[in-house]
Amino acid sequence: MTGISSSLCVAVLGTGIIGAAVARNLARKGFKVQAWNRTLGRAQALAADGVEAFDHPADAARNAAIIVTVLKDGPSVTHVMAAALPGLHQGATWLQLSTVGGDAIDTLASFAADNGIILYDAPVQGTRQPAEQGKLTILASGPDDGRDLAQLVFDAIGQRTIWVSDKPGASSRLKLALNAFVFALTHGTAETLSIAKALGIDPALVIDAVTGGPLDSGYFQGKAAAMLEGDYSTSFSIENGVKDARLVVEALAGTGIRADLAEAGLARFQRAVDSGHGSKDIAASFLVGA
Repeated sequence: MTGISSSLCVAVLGTGIIGAAVARNLARKGFKVQAWNRTLGRAQALAADGVEAFDHPADAARNAAIIVTVLKDGPSVTHVMAAALPGLHQGATWLQLSTVGGDAIDTLASFAADNGIILYDAPVQGTRQPAEQGKLTILASGPDDGRDLAQLVFDAIGQRTIWVSDKPGASSRLKLALNAFVFALTHGTAETLSIAKALGIDPALVIDAVTGGPLDSGYFQGKAAAMLEGDYSTSFSIENGVKDARLVVEALAGTGIRADLAEAGLARFQRAVDSGHGSKDIAASFLVGA
């Protein structure tokens, strides 16, 4: 793949936890990578990995065949892509990796169509560690023509690509459902450990009882250990949890479905933010029950 990728220029717009890892992995796989971040220093920190930093989205996008957005939310993506527009060329491929929700992805799809950009709606499943290891799962939706080009990038940053639809939008909606599951697991683990502690039981015994059984999972083990060790190093922040949980609840308006767990989880995340834990990892859900 290196021979092909070395001839491709990719612009990565947004170099936070996931974006920085994406840019590094693309550079390591031989792509020419041009990066922009609102805080320029974060993009410049990637120079040692062969990534060139720019102080404006349009400059980062100039000469790039592929644009990758890894930003906080729909309004951020809209704003940055509008700023990048003078540097984009007709027919550029846009891989939109951010979690933006259903309404925002529809807005972004209209923006792409109006400006002759080929959009792939491709939110990712995975946080810091899988991103750094190039083991993200990509949920991709977009036209059949051009998928081979998009897949070159997906293969460089992920271990699996699930093609959901030939139209943007389906992937962003699938991501909301998956995030609801992740948050339920997180809060369920936190609350279970808190219940054990409140009842005078060593919460480590919960982990011991679950280990190796049908309820066990790598996610449970990782988050439970972090909670008991008090390690809230951020892979995915509580503040982002609030944003994404709210997207889930808002997306269900008018569907006739009430997501009780999603609503309760949003409230729990918000309590964590109100208690000053917003920048910590979502494992800090455990602190709400402390």
